[in-house]
Amino acid sequence: MSDILERLSEVIDQRRAAPPETSYVAGLCHAGLDKILKKIGEEAAETIIAAKGGDRQQIVYETADLWFHSVVMLKYMGLEPGAVLAELERRFGQSGVAEKAARTAK
Repeated sequence: MSDILERLSEVIDQRRAAPPETSYVAGLCHAGLDKILKKIGEEAAETIIAAKGGDRQQIVYETADLWFHSVVMLKYMGLEPGAVLAELERRFGQSGVAEKAARTAK
């Protein structure tokens, strides 16, 4: 399943190098972090609305947009999607309550 995130990461790297007028990703990155974060906020809101509406295909579609823009943000920040997957892996086997308590204790 994570193979698609690796492939997406590679495509985003390629498109970031393109001229902003020829690539959506390049345009986002050229506009800067605030623009990328605004898109993540928009996609998160659209995902919430889709979930409230109950249309399963729309939920999948909007979540894909949210994940895509999240990967753009990670790459812009010099991070790889694998770092998020590693963090999720680290959390396996512990309860959410324990994990949150460990974060607030730091």
